[in-house]
Amino acid sequence: MEPVVIPILVAALVVVFLVAATVRIVPQARRYNIERFGRYRRTLQPGLNFVLPVADRVNTKLDVREQVYSSDPKPVITEDNLVVNIDTVLYYQITDPRAAAYEVADYLQAIDQLTVTTLRNVIGSMDLEGTLTSREEINARLRAVLDEATGKWGIRVNRVEIKAIDPPNTIKEAMEKQMRAERDKRAAILHAEGERQAKILTAEGTKQKDILEAQGTQQAMILRADGESKAVELVFQAVHRNNADAKVLAYKYLETLPNLAQSDNNTFWVIPGELTEAIRTVTSAFGDQTPATAPGEQSASARREDATTAEAPDKDHVGAPEVEPNSTLALDAVAAADEAAKQAAVAVSDAKAEAEAAGETRPPGRERSSGR
Repeated sequence: MEPVVIPILVAALVVVFLVAATVRIVPQARRYNIERFGRYRRTLQPGLNFVLPVADRVNTKLDVREQVYSSDPKPVITEDNLVVNIDTVLYYQITDPRAAAYEVADYLQAIDQLTVTTLRNVIGSMDLEGTLTSREEINARLRAVLDEATGKWGIRVNRVEIKAIDPPNTIKEAMEKQMRAERDKRAAILHAEGERQAKILTAEGTKQKDILEAQGTQQAMILRADGESKAVELVFQAVHRNNADAKVLAYKYLETLPNLAQSDNNTFWVIPGELTEAIRTVTSAFGDQTPATAPGEQSASARREDATTAEAPDKDHVGAPEVEPNSTLALDAVAAADEAAKQAAVAVSDAKAEAEAAGETRPPGRERSSGR
């Protein structure tokens, strides 16, 4: 019984071995390179595959997914003779498993060395500032060179990124000082620009204020002058409407004289030459006596009355009513005229006294001013 069982067991083991050697199950995203008697035969795809036992064997198992390879920092010399350490990140994918297994011995090492040499060629034509600010350009040039070189290896380089650029410590300190100086300069410029704008706005505001004040003053002066003009016009119309003669105007003239001495700053008065004539006119208007004249001569008022009568002999003359010499109105007018003359004389004497008092307080050698 035992001699029969042993061959059966051996045969079963052989069958199991043959089945195990014949069937190959390839996982997804994997590729197996099969060699037959040491020569590349084919590449197994994902799923269930059958091979020839003993003759076929799996040489390499490759992952065709996109993979990431990070290289160590490599020293690179820039155009301005500065040594910087640059490390890169490489994204690649195997597109041809046969070429990746048989065209290059170690594709990762080959890619790493090719990246270093390409970096030295690219960075060697740039200065430090260009290296720090031209990462996109460096990445594009690296990708173009690596993709062209690794194409025959069955590898496609999808992306190359510079992970870090480390200049020497002394260069870092100098760069920090330069950046600090640039920031201080920018802050000073912004501060000066702000002060300039503030001064410009202040000047414009002051200008607008002065213009508005000047316009307001101009309008006020125009309105004041217009008001005074209308007031004078109304007075003039009232005088002509009431047909006031020269006697009434002379009396108002005398009433205005005391106002000349009301100001405290006046040290010099000019007494008009018509004062005596105005007093004479008032006296002749309200009194019963007329100033004596030489034979054959007429007074100034008589000459004016004759001229007026000669110019309009036929027109009705509406003037001040004549005052009878012996009437009560004549006596009141004479008293009023005397009172006005006294007030005018007192005003003139007070003005002269103040002028003399002001002249005494002046320094020696300065002439006094007086009015007649």
